[in-house]
Amino acid sequence: MEEAIVQKRTSSAKIISIPSALAGTPMLGWLVGVLCAVFLERQFGDLLAFELYLPKIPVLFGFLIVMKDPSLIPGALAYVLLIYVAPVIGVARLSVGVTNRLAALLDRGPLRLSALIHLTLFYIALHYWADLSDYRLVVLKLTMIAVMLTLSVNVTNGYLGEFSCAHPGFMALGAYSASILSLFLFTNSPMFGRAVLPAWSGPYFFPLELIIGGIVAAIAALIVAIPSFRTRGDYLAIISLAFMFIVKSLIENLEWAGGPRGLSGQPGWSSLHVVFVWMVVCVWVINNFVRSVFGKAMNAVRDNEIAADAMTVNTRKTKIAAFMLGAFWAGVAGGLFAHVMRFVNPGTFGIQRLAEILAMVYFGGLNSVVGSVFGAVSINLISEMLRPLHVYKWIVIPLILILVMIYRPTGLLAFREFDVKEILKPKG
Repeated sequence: MEEAIVQKRTSSAKIISIPSALAGTPMLGWLVGVLCAVFLERQFGDLLAFELYLPKIPVLFGFLIVMKDPSLIPGALAYVLLIYVAPVIGVARLSVGVTNRLAALLDRGPLRLSALIHLTLFYIALHYWADLSDYRLVVLKLTMIAVMLTLSVNVTNGYLGEFSCAHPGFMALGAYSASILSLFLFTNSPMFGRAVLPAWSGPYFFPLELIIGGIVAAIAALIVAIPSFRTRGDYLAIISLAFMFIVKSLIENLEWAGGPRGLSGQPGWSSLHVVFVWMVVCVWVINNFVRSVFGKAMNAVRDNEIAADAMTVNTRKTKIAAFMLGAFWAGVAGGLFAHVMRFVNPGTFGIQRLAEILAMVYFGGLNSVVGSVFGAVSINLISEMLRPLHVYKWIVIPLILILVMIYRPTGLLAFREFDVKEILKPKG
């Protein structure tokens, strides 16, 4: 009996020691491990897939293959274990001494330099991972755009404490503004005729197009905010929902903008590095905004608007500024989305898009930049992994959300601060 208790305690200690051992690995070590896994897949992915009787390299960690043919579950699990799990953990742990020293060296220098090096390694891993499949590339770009959308909604619905349904409308305004500028200025299109400017100059003007799309969305947000924030309660939700339908209906009736048929032929300027840079800038801007004095004012308005007003916080100005910031980034995300898909129509920005965005926000967690990133990545990947289920995936995903709402009403990672210095510092 005593031997059994000792064995049980020993096994429990081993189980507990695994997370503590992994916790000593800095972010730099994990990135090195991910890079090794990505290069390992590029070199031996096809051979390993053949040996495991898989039809091809799994594009999304084996889930799509397994959903189509459950008999391939053992092979898919073995592939993920040998290509991803074992190399990432193994390399991260073996290099922990070196990476901790390097992280300590970077920690003594400027934070921006350390962040730039980490982001460069992260981008290299994403680039070579997506380079193996066009499907991976599209999913990755759409996921990064979803991160921007989720953050933009969380500013209003999370940090400000209001409930807005207008973001598909803001996204549509950004998508159509950027698309019309691209097609009119740089593309020979049947709808707008010959290009005004040479096509080679288009990528250099593309950031300006995205900013214009964001400004158009922000101006529309101001128009919505002026009457909405004169009231309290659920009026913003009603007015913003009406705004979304107005924008959708307006675009459907603008024949010069494609009408219900939509716009197509946008240049493919939303490359991986372009979307990645805009996502990083969005995370950086919104994270700094919510951690600033203005962000604290938003929290005060959310917790008790009357008390915040008594403490000299300009509540109406705070609400309008936050709402416009969220709308701006939704417009930028819409412009990127239009140039990834190279086609947009009004139906893309309806009630289903709203449901997807809100699902990402509330799954990841309110009042949290980390939660927004986690929610966007999780819901997008789950949606793609369940694609072989067709319509039934919209039974599975709501069930997951219902469980989250029951056990974690504010989301899985709510009220978590995104402290870059804490993430990048050495762990040893």
